[in-house]
Amino acid sequence: MSNVFAALADPTRRAILARLAAGDATVNELAAPFPVSLQAISKHLNVLERAGLIVRTREAQWRRCRLDPAPLRSVAEWIDQYRRHWDERYDVLDDYLRELKEKPQ
Repeated sequence: MSNVFAALADPTRRAILARLAAGDATVNELAAPFPVSLQAISKHLNVLERAGLIVRTREAQWRRCRLDPAPLRSVAEWIDQYRRHWDERYDVLDDYLRELKEKPQ
């Protein structure tokens, strides 16, 4: 999970994942909107691949990338535990604040 969070920490990698959420793409297609070299994009793709977030395939001379959402599901499940915890804490706080309002001053 640490590799996934490290990969998601960079805005370029998040943008690449957002693009891949719309469908598979070649490395050149992924690089097009960014003002960086193809080599820099390749390094970003290596990080995403090591984190398990993308899968790269080779079709003739083309290298295509596709999103693998499984690691994102694991992260979402982990985060969801904390969301439930904080939702419960906020409910307790809401109850306490309601009690304070109802008490005569």
